[in-house]
Order: sequence, then C-alpha cells, then structure tokens
Amino acid sequence: MRVWDIHPGFLNRQSLLGEHREIHAIHTILTLGKKGYSRHPETLRWRDHLGALWLRHEQVVVEMRVRGFNHFSPLLPPSGTEIIWPSVFIDAPSRQFELLAEKYAQKEQGRFPLPIPTGVDELLASHAHALTSSERRIFKTHSDTPDTFAAIASALVQLLRQSAAQKARAVLGASPF
Repeated sequence: MRVWDIHPGFLNRQSLLGEHREIHAIHTILTLGKKGYSRHPETLRWRDHLGALWLRHEQVVVEMRVRGFNHFSPLLPPSGTEIIWPSVFIDAPSRQFELLAEKYAQKEQGRFPLPIPTGVDELLASHAHALTSSERRIFKTHSDTPDTFAAIASALVQLLRQSAAQKARAVLGASPF
C-alpha cells in the first residue's frame, strides 16, 4: 500500500491506477472505520489528513485524465476539514525517486519524458512546468550532491502540495478549506 508524494506524472500507468485504488481504500478505512489495513503505516499517515488525501486524489485524477483515462469514482472533499499534509513520509521524496528508478528499470516509465531524475539538474528539468523562473534560479544555486538532491526533492513536494491547496481553494470558493 502506497500513496506517493512526488508528482503523479512520474508514475507509470500501473502505479498511477494502483495509487488511485489505494487512496480510495485508505479513505474508506478512515471514514467508514473498516478494519483491513487500518494499522498499515500508510493508512496511519493519512489518519488526520483527509483534506490532503482528497487533494492527492485530485492530483492523481488530473494525471489520469491527462493520459486519457475515464474517472468515475470521485471523493467528496471533507467538509470543515483544514488541509494539513502529513508531516511524515513513508520514504523521503528523494528515496521515492530511487524506488521508481529501480522499479521502472525494465518497465514502462511515467508520462514525464525524462528518466527518473538522479541529479539536481534532472530533478529541476523534470519540474520545469511547475516552477517559476525565480524558483528555478534559487534551486540552481545549490551544488549537485545527494544531500542537495534530497533537500530539493522535499522542497518540490512542498511546492506541489501548496499549489494543489491553492487550486482547491479557488475551485471550492467559500469552502472551509
């Protein structure tokens, strides 16, 4: 069971659809009190973060639609819930890129045309669509070390989360989000 934190464009078709199913499973466990996988670390990570889980679902759905998939299983945004993302990761974002690189070595890649990034330049290039020119300049001033890669990968996840929350607020208007 896994809900990725990195952009869903990096996921291949199978992983994207698998994450969509797992988001629904976690949502069902948390909202209906189901027992299956209720003690799984991924389920526990989202326990107090239903608004953020809903937003991750929306990110995955956008990616599914970009790839031509139909989507018939919406999640309703939880009312009165503040959007707070989990502060913990099962695997740090930099490790998530490593896991995908290993997993996809001999398999279909995700939608993004670059291979899974392994250095700072590749990481920034893969997120060029989501970064302003000033953000790219700030990140580019750092050296290309494993520690820098990890820090920038985490920062990009935070940017992804912020923009998703901003879009949700715009769509939902007067919602408590």
